[in-house]
Amino acid sequence: IIIFGSMSKSQNKSVILFLIIYAIILILELIFESIESLKPFHYISKPLLVSSLILFFLKQHPEDDTKTKQFVLSALIFSLLGDILLMFAEMNSLFFIGGLLAFLLAHVMYILVFLQNRNITKKVLPFALLLLGFSIGIFYFLKDGLGDLFIPVIIYMFVILMMVNTAFLRQGNVPKNSYILVFLGALFFITSDSLLALNKFYHPLPLANVWIMTTYAFAQLFIVLGLKKQQ
Repeated sequence: IIIFGSMSKSQNKSVILFLIIYAIILILELIFESIESLKPFHYISKPLLVSSLILFFLKQHPEDDTKTKQFVLSALIFSLLGDILLMFAEMNSLFFIGGLLAFLLAHVMYILVFLQNRNITKKVLPFALLLLGFSIGIFYFLKDGLGDLFIPVIIYMFVILMMVNTAFLRQGNVPKNSYILVFLGALFFITSDSLLALNKFYHPLPLANVWIMTTYAFAQLFIVLGLKKQQ
């Protein structure tokens, strides 16, 4: 209901078709990443996930030339770059740092989008403190394994907290379904990043790739669909 409400039949068909394609790509990525003999295909399926979102977004906004479109497109492109760099993180730590920087810039772009519709009357402190408590708890487990990445990870955590908070601040200034989708997307994003960090810097998690990629895929999808509803 949140995704399809207020759409025309033709729009519904277009979104349904994309959701099917997106789900297939995600399932293939999870399979390719999990089976060693199929792992080479993972280098195609993972970038294809966000690439499909970029094409969908451009199709939905063919003649739009607003700042929102430019920022969202930049966020998706930086995310795609981050996905590609992180695929090679095990080969060299510089790839992980590059991926971290790319996603940091993606979050900055989303922050700029969300701030355009912030509700200046909404109280953010209680939610911000709750989110900060969650982040401090995650950081407690990470701190001993960060090494030279201690400062970069702190900076990244601060930026993603800002991204989630600015998504929260849209309430009341955008349609309800747009707010819910974007806010859910932001929560999925911080969940995915938290799982990735715990898996890399604290302790390997069972089925880590499944949980990290699934929450990440929902994060990007919900944000893009939510911003489409903003119109």
